[in-house]
Amino acid sequence: MLEFLPYLIVAVLYLAVAFDFWRPGSQPKSPPSGHTLRWHSIAILAGLLLHGWLLYGSLFNGGLNLGLTNALSAIFWLTLLIYWITDLKLHLHSLQAFVLPPAALFVLLQELLPETHVLPYADQPLFKLHLVIAMLAYSLFTFAALHALLMAAAESNLHQKASLIKLPDFPPLITMETLLFRIIWLGFILLTLTLLSGFVFSEQLFHQAMKFNHKNVFTLISWLIFAGLLLGRQVYGWRGRTAIRWTLTGFVVLLLAYVGSKFVLEILLHR
Repeated sequence: MLEFLPYLIVAVLYLAVAFDFWRPGSQPKSPPSGHTLRWHSIAILAGLLLHGWLLYGSLFNGGLNLGLTNALSAIFWLTLLIYWITDLKLHLHSLQAFVLPPAALFVLLQELLPETHVLPYADQPLFKLHLVIAMLAYSLFTFAALHALLMAAAESNLHQKASLIKLPDFPPLITMETLLFRIIWLGFILLTLTLLSGFVFSEQLFHQAMKFNHKNVFTLISWLIFAGLLLGRQVYGWRGRTAIRWTLTGFVVLLLAYVGSKFVLEILLHR
């Protein structure tokens, strides 16, 4: 029970802030005060620090253990960290309500459903660099997907359409769209580096080009989707619903590349 307590504390911190974000959404109220926002920021930072400490112990347990629950917990930790840093300047408080509940869920699953998948070659510097870049890319695109969902909710509220999402203090859509494409550009650069470092890593260790397995094929398809979105933005000025659809499609394909391959290997094939 004592071993589970730190995970429970992190989940409670995340959910307490999330509840405070969602609670006033059912009734129109004035924007949160500075005191409230400072409390949110401090509570999330405390959760991030404890969550990071738990992740470190779990990830480096007998090697580099990147099991499914560890990987999902790490991706949402990075996503929440990116949002927390971004929020210090841009004050996009509403997005926090989306990422906190799944982050709380995955930190609990990290302890309740531990998966052991110790990666080979974890001592290789090139592999470590490849892994860090890949995790950052996945986290940025997770951020982008959540932000695209928030844009869809904000657009729906703007047109006074019925929506299940009722959150206060939506920033202007143009501000949200600008941030979305900044995140996608950065994520696209990191995803490109992930593919390139994967090719180099495969050549150095296996003396052969990267295999076109399930994970690599879906990652490449996702890269093409985001490349098409950025090209469409530059050439045709794509925005709004078009940008949201392309962002979510690219994210789902990337999710299939990583989570899908982890599910097949660890759950179906028990490797």
